Amino acid sequence: MKMLLTGQVGLDRQAYLNQVEAIARSHGELLKVFHVGDMMYREAPDVKPGRILDLPLSRLTSLRRAVFRDILTELPNYSHVIINSHATFRWKHGLFAAFDFDQLAQLQADIYVTLLDNVESVHQRLLRDGNVDHSLKDLMVWREEEILATELMARANAQHPGAFYVLARGRHASTALTLFRLLMRPGMRKVYPSFPMSHVMNMPEILKEIHAFRHAMSGKFITFDPGDVDEKMLYDAAVAAVEEGKQTLCVEASGGSVQVRVPEILAIGSDINGQIYARDFMMVRQSDMIVSYIPELADGRPGLSSGVERELQHAYDHAREVYVIWRPKAGPSPFVTQTATQLFSTVEEALAYFSHRGLCPAHNLFESA
Repeated sequence: MKMLLTGQVGLDRQAYLNQVEAIARSHGELLKVFHVGDMMYREAPDVKPGRILDLPLSRLTSLRRAVFRDILTELPNYSHVIINSHATFRWKHGLFAAFDFDQLAQLQADIYVTLLDNVESVHQRLLRDGNVDHSLKDLMVWREEEILATELMARANAQHPGAFYVLARGRHASTALTLFRLLMRPGMRKVYPSFPMSHVMNMPEILKEIHAFRHAMSGKFITFDPGDVDEKMLYDAAVAAVEEGKQTLCVEASGGSVQVRVPEILAIGSDINGQIYARDFMMVRQSDMIVSYIPELADGRPGLSSGVERELQHAYDHAREVYVIWRPKAGPSPFVTQTATQLFSTVEEALAYFSHRGLCPAHNLFESA
């Protein structure tokens, strides 16, 4: 299996892929990772670190094509390959593609993945490395450019179209195991775990239930978890900061805390909302099934958010299997029952059903990947 992995600058993809390689080794799998950027620097020893995009576009293109030729030559030697590259470059030359269609046709990748992360974490890494001037707005735009260009790459070869996925790095736990499974466990079912988010943030018992649900799903399936990118919380914190008269926020990112200007966060509010809407629906469509957890709130009402309702309907409209774990004592409305493939009262009941139908193994896959 061959995977082409893309993503914007500031994701620290090499460290992430080191985790994927370690998982592969622990399961006796041979995985070769080609880091296109490192290979380009080796091809041009006269170029100082961090300065390769300053080269004339003609030489940059020549270097990139030479590296891809080397990769294409080596591919037959490996069963599983990940090519770590960009889909686009944005520098002094403007915005331009980081690929050529003729070489993509020769590559015939099976899987295309765009990796993404919370904007504050990307911002923190770029500040740490200190070599890319940027605003939060830039980071939101660069992310969309990578997603769109990679999806076009996946569709480019009509004779061998590849599967396209977006995958978040994960805030509280790495999704390196998910990437490993996408590449090396293609028979596993892909699940979109759906659950209320923003309006239960101050309900610790509900959050505990939801966390247990998410953990159970990720132990049995390849999951594309919408909670791995939670930038809505960043925006809500900025709105609250305005009411308190604050101009900066200290927020937690992947590598610790980082100071972010409140006006800059507010300026990307529409980007955050628009990308949540588009990305979550995209992750529903790239899944085989949606499993939605509906908790019971303290007052007995169902914790059914408008977002969850839209996700269930979107999955149904795109012929995905729709499963609902309904915890409230009050029964669900027809808008839930008429779109659901099956309803369950507990997570355990759902997992037993999935196992009986052969949709997932009986054991927890954290032990066997």
